[in-house]
Amino acid sequence: MAALIEAAKDKKYPAEIVLVISNRPGAGGLLVAQAASIATVVVDHTQFGKDRTDFERAVQALLEKHRVDLICLAGFMRLFTPDFVSKWHLRILNIHPALLPAFKGLDTHKRALQAHAKIHGATVHFVVPEMDSGPIIAQGAITVRPIDSEGTLAMRVLEVEHRIYPLALRLVAEGRVTVENGRCLIDGIPVADGTDLVPDDVT
Repeated sequence: MAALIEAAKDKKYPAEIVLVISNRPGAGGLLVAQAASIATVVVDHTQFGKDRTDFERAVQALLEKHRVDLICLAGFMRLFTPDFVSKWHLRILNIHPALLPAFKGLDTHKRALQAHAKIHGATVHFVVPEMDSGPIIAQGAITVRPIDSEGTLAMRVLEVEHRIYPLALRLVAEGRVTVENGRCLIDGIPVADGTDLVPDDVT
């Protein structure tokens, strides 16, 4: 989120960050957004029990009030219902700390190490009802080093996230991303398969 806010400070950037919504009152991102003079709202999911529809209805009202065109998820650890995703078809972006389709879900760095993965990274994708399965907009890769721990791997992947998320949002906001047969095209060219990525730290 902080990377997106920073990128949007450039007057030439094609997107404006108008609202930050958190489902957790103590989220650190709220303070970051407030420091950047961006409106913030907390919609505490615990106040809705297990009723995801009512929670999403409250979120939807805020998005409409602030005339939001695109949603960028950042550290949002809840799944939206298919109905909500359908309303925002190809207008919700998410960042995932792995090279999808590998390591969907949680504990990606731990699982990458356990699998002895040689490359790891991050993915920005459109959100679909199935978790971490939407069309891939951008990916960035790093080499997994023999000395890597979960912590060092997470730190280096985070640097990749900070680079590719603003890029992906720019491409979408500029209207340069289309989806055909479940695959993203940038300016008509299919996004490269993650297996073809060259890690950033390879010289």
